[in-house]
Amino acid sequence: MRSLSDEEPSAHDWWHTQRVRRLSLEIAKTEVCDIRKVEIIALLHDVWDWKVPNNQAKKRMALELLQKLGLKKEEIDEIVCAVEAVSFKGALVEDVPTTKEGEIVRDADRLDAMGAIGIARAFSYGGKAGRPIHTPEIPPKLHSSFEEYAHSSSSTVNHFYEKLLHLKQRMKTKRAKELAEARHEFMLKFLERFFLEWEGVA
Repeated sequence: MRSLSDEEPSAHDWWHTQRVRRLSLEIAKTEVCDIRKVEIIALLHDVWDWKVPNNQAKKRMALELLQKLGLKKEEIDEIVCAVEAVSFKGALVEDVPTTKEGEIVRDADRLDAMGAIGIARAFSYGGKAGRPIHTPEIPPKLHSSFEEYAHSSSSTVNHFYEKLLHLKQRMKTKRAKELAEARHEFMLKFLERFFLEWEGVA
């Protein structure tokens, strides 16, 4: 999995995958689930994400690996569906239903998009994508389709209002809801300070 992730140097690298894996296993301790599937989904969750280079070739390599591990076709199909349900599709787009294992990993992935790490990742990805830090004249937009969300070129600060501040309310597992509270509050405090400094009053 590391060899499939190292080409992505910004917000979706191997270290992100490792953090999501650890968070997933932490959450899994408090849920009735298949730990093995949780770990596999966590390790695969970004391999063929739409934002990742060469994602379809990586998907084929990942599926071959699962076959070599001896997983049955129905298990592989379940894992693939769970992986493809992880990604955020837009603030006004409902989450795709998924398995308990998929919910755990989706919660973990969203936790890693929040708090101090989430802030760092947002600006890292924004810089890579050529997005401005903040454009006051362009307000945030709540996207009603994945196509709108995927093709947005809004500022990184708008990304907080278009995605990151919506994540807390989308958590499914009890443990993730608990962890999301402090991360959400940290982002709010960051934005409060950001706008004070933007106006030159702090």
